[in-house]
Amino acid sequence: MMKYVYWLLLGLLVLMSLAAGGAKLAAMPQEVAFFSAAGLDANLLSPLGLVQIVGALLAVLPRTRVAGASTMALGFLASSVVIFMIGNSGFGLISLIPVVLSALVARTMPARGNQ
Repeated sequence: MMKYVYWLLLGLLVLMSLAAGGAKLAAMPQEVAFFSAAGLDANLLSPLGLVQIVGALLAVLPRTRVAGASTMALGFLASSVVIFMIGNSGFGLISLIPVVLSALVARTMPARGNQ
C-alpha cells in the first residue's frame, strides 16, 4: 500500500514541478506580476523555472530520483519564500507542503524490487 502512495506522491510532485517551471519559463503574466510584487526581477523566473523542470525530470529516473526530488524541494521552497515575501503567510504555509513532501520522497525510496 505504501509503495502506491509513494508513486502517487512522486507523480503529483513531478507534475506540479513541471507545471510551475513551465509557467515560469513561459513568463506567464501572473508569474511576472507575482515576482514583481515581491520586488524581484522577472529575470529570475527563467532560472527558477529551469530548476523546477530539471528537478522533475531527474526525479522520474530511479538513479537520479534523490537529486531530482531534492531539486524539486528547493524549487518549491524558493517559490514559498517569494509567497512569504509578498506577505501572504497563509498561502505561504500551505505552499510548504510540496517542499516537505519532496524532501520525504528524496529520503524514502521503495526497495529495489518494488520499483
